[in-house]
Amino acid sequence: MVMKSLSPIPIVGNPASPYTRKMVSLLRYRRIPYSIKWGDPRGFLKSLKIDEPKPILLPVIIFEVDGEEKAVCDSTPIIRHLETEFSKRSVIPSNPALAFLNYVLEDFGDEWVTKYMFHYRWNFKDDIENASTRLPLLHDMNLDDQSHREFKKYVADWQTNRLWVVGSNEMTAPIIEASYKRFLEQLEESLARHPFLIGNRPSSADYAIYGQLTQLIGFDPTSRSIACDRSPRVISWLDLMEDMSGLEPEENDWLSLENALENLGSIFQEIGRVYIPALLANAQGIASDAGSWETRIDGATWEQKCFPYQAKCFKWINDEFNELNENDQSIVSSFLSKTGCEKLILKD
Repeated sequence: MVMKSLSPIPIVGNPASPYTRKMVSLLRYRRIPYSIKWGDPRGFLKSLKIDEPKPILLPVIIFEVDGEEKAVCDSTPIIRHLETEFSKRSVIPSNPALAFLNYVLEDFGDEWVTKYMFHYRWNFKDDIENASTRLPLLHDMNLDDQSHREFKKYVADWQTNRLWVVGSNEMTAPIIEASYKRFLEQLEESLARHPFLIGNRPSSADYAIYGQLTQLIGFDPTSRSIACDRSPRVISWLDLMEDMSGLEPEENDWLSLENALENLGSIFQEIGRVYIPALLANAQGIASDAGSWETRIDGATWEQKCFPYQAKCFKWINDEFNELNENDQSIVSSFLSKTGCEKLILKD
């Protein structure tokens, strides 16, 4: 398969989509030309006679694939593909061990921090009111009042009944909320030392976490209030991350591996505490053809339906690890063991 970027790169997304915000901000920083349409991608793709991706997720990005225009989703592999076409202003550290840690952090942002986002948006009365009011207008600003009321009720009913997707329920809510608060404090501490997770230039992990926080801090009132009380640096960082196109990065702006391991220790402890148990249990559930999985996370029972995509994420993390040379694997394995993440890597 030969995939090439169009110029500008066509994107269809929504301001309330964390992955749309992740990709748009990353493209700005990388100075890669893009053109974004806000709204439902289905009509846009139909007008271009382009098949919908399955499943259709935001953002939808159009590439030329084997000579034909094709709609593509999934930000992480898209980011890696862009690295092959555009070498300047990379968001992947050149040190392979650092690049692996960045991959894990990006996955954590995309797959666990999003649990914070969905939980806060659809679990609290004020947040449900806010999101269900605004989301229909992001779809169509010209809705009449009656249509808006009907759309609002539909969105609220649909999404509150989908909290199971991220495992949010009465038993898991305290785990999610405690993890969010700890993560804010961990990120606050990191930003007190360096402007980005891996030094003085942003990585793809920064953009993954930024995307989720645009919603948690920039859209949803309850999670924003928590951030205001705990993490002023994170709030300021969020504003700056929106457009880093003026930053002029240098290769030595990445942290050394030794300094990165020190800087990222507390965040990886959080990954080991909450995300790794979920990732492992889900992968085991998928392998045994179970419909759901149950495990202990942070001292409490967590039960959730199996999610095939996260089993792929687990495999891809191990694929990335297996690409490292023996010395880098040894360094990374030692770090993962010290932070409670050793089970992330499958043993032969």
